Amino acid sequence: MTRRTTTLTTAALSLVALLCVALLLPVPYVSLRPGPTLDTLGEEDGEPVISIEGGARTYDDAGQLDLVTVSVTNPDVDVRLPEALGAWFDPSAALVPKELIYPTEKTTEESNAETQQEMAGSQLSARVAGLAAVGYPVVVRVEAVDPDGPADGTLRADDVVVAVDGVPVKTTEELIDAVSDREPGDSVQLRVRRGEQTRSVTVGTTASDEEPDVPRIGIQVVQDVEADVEVVNNVPQKIGGPSAGLVFALAIYDKLTPGPLTGGANVAGTGSITADGLVGPIGGIQQKVVGAADDGASVFLVPADNCAEVSDSGAAPEDLLLVRVNELTDAISSLEALAENPRAEVPTC
Repeated sequence: MTRRTTTLTTAALSLVALLCVALLLPVPYVSLRPGPTLDTLGEEDGEPVISIEGGARTYDDAGQLDLVTVSVTNPDVDVRLPEALGAWFDPSAALVPKELIYPTEKTTEESNAETQQEMAGSQLSARVAGLAAVGYPVVVRVEAVDPDGPADGTLRADDVVVAVDGVPVKTTEELIDAVSDREPGDSVQLRVRRGEQTRSVTVGTTASDEEPDVPRIGIQVVQDVEADVEVVNNVPQKIGGPSAGLVFALAIYDKLTPGPLTGGANVAGTGSITADGLVGPIGGIQQKVVGAADDGASVFLVPADNCAEVSDSGAAPEDLLLVRVNELTDAISSLEALAENPRAEVPTC
């Protein structure tokens, strides 16, 4: 064997060894892939995923209303180059920096607890939005009173603020705007309901710690509904995050109104939701669309701010109708129209 041949052979073997090492080294990414779906109108382990308890009449309707999930690489599992390359070329998968999903300053337990807290928050918001859409009255309820604030001793947790300076308020935004329409130090007259009694009280204001020009009365409020029903959620602990809020609200609405909102079809969707019914964007939209299609969905509800992303990705099959949603009422009206006529014109992505 000549020296040149020996050199080339050695170089080739070294290159192969380096490639083998590279293939075994982890990369600082995690993969996102389509996860399982869950029919919010169905059951989980023999129990309804969502049930309504209390005096209201409920309806068991045909069709499916699926929440969709994303399967993410476990934080304790390393993604290696072959898997990363596979995800890169797979239109249904995505690679994202591991730090974005699992921040180094948080433990796995802390990250899981955060996603469960987000899930609980989405269920509370969905309850208010869904029951309000049915027709239950919306109220602004005091959640907490700052012991050092002007309202201490006058207002209590669970009080309902009915009006500000004689003007009715039904949302937290209306209350905040009404109180803010004055100078710090000015007083404000509130109409407050406590139990069965309603009374007028005068509360002083003080400057906000964050915004010195903005008056505050020292209370935390939440938007709520006055309803004689309880919404019970039976969602597996492995599912977390805020992105099922829209579907939860729709399921509550469907169970409390006659006729199938889905028209008997397999409908899936995603999107966070606020108590006043605004639908927000979420992550992993491509994977969720693919997962819904694989599960047989014919309609997919997309937050308006995700429409461009899902349209540009080409992830959705042609026979999956992508319905654009800004608010809960958009989703309800579109689904009702499609239930009556599957070819109805509705906002799409």
